[in-house]
Amino acid sequence: MSVYISVDSGTTNTRIALVQDNKIIKTVKYNVGASKSIGDGSLLKNALKEGISKLLAENGLTEADVSKIIASGMITCEFGLCNLPHLPLPAGKEELREGLHTELFPEISSVPFTFVRGVKCSDGTFDNTDMVRGEETEILGLYRGEGVYILAGSHTKLMWADESGKITDIKTLLTGELIAAVSGNTILKDAVDLSVGELSKEYLIEGYKYASENSLGEALFKVRILKNLFNNTPAEVYSFFMGAILSDDVSAVLRSSSKRIFVSGTKYIRKPIALILREISDLDITEISETESEQATLRGQIKIIEEI
Repeated sequence: MSVYISVDSGTTNTRIALVQDNKIIKTVKYNVGASKSIGDGSLLKNALKEGISKLLAENGLTEADVSKIIASGMITCEFGLCNLPHLPLPAGKEELREGLHTELFPEISSVPFTFVRGVKCSDGTFDNTDMVRGEETEILGLYRGEGVYILAGSHTKLMWADESGKITDIKTLLTGELIAAVSGNTILKDAVDLSVGELSKEYLIEGYKYASENSLGEALFKVRILKNLFNNTPAEVYSFFMGAILSDDVSAVLRSSSKRIFVSGTKYIRKPIALILREISDLDITEISETESEQATLRGQIKIIEEI
């Protein structure tokens, strides 16, 4: 019986899973990530210790039963548990496996942590330099062939993968954080209700087109106009707002020469991006479910360590 712990720690959340014979037995999630660990690393350490102990106790196991703890994501950044340099692109399963780093943290567990490094692209120019931590592992779990993978979230990642499964390029957009900041900390706080969820395709496309043809700033103020002067429904206002906010993400995809697009990640961002792309382009769009997206990092971790 093979038992190990999987840790997927991002900017805002940390997911810890108990895995037996490559199957997820149970998962716990903590609202602690790199952003909350700045200046206080004990928050992440305490969450990891509690989560690991809880998973083992609830399943009648001890740390002696665990062969390894494998971790990826922002846990390898300067605000995480172990700050590791990125690997250069192109990178796939072999490169990630060769870059694994193992270290013991006795204050958390007697089982050593094995970390997957993030990856970076850089040709020495500002325009073509970017980096990810965690998504390199997620791509392995999602991989369905050559194309552009959109990983929608706090920081939406556009990642190019070739026919061999290697990541060849990266672009990062501050999508989720921008949505939260604008809807929660500006005059639009009264206009945009993110809990609506329901999309109006007409207003989503209109928001995208208005921002693309004018400017994002102008389009965002039009959200307030829709609510206060035109008395549009909450769903229509929300949809226009999302279309405008996502205009840069969509434009970045359209600038690519790739015809196959795979859209994954957070539903409230994934759905409108896929809808806009289908409506305005002839690209081959594959939308990956939230369940598959949530399990992708674990599947990627399994691919990396399966021959070790």
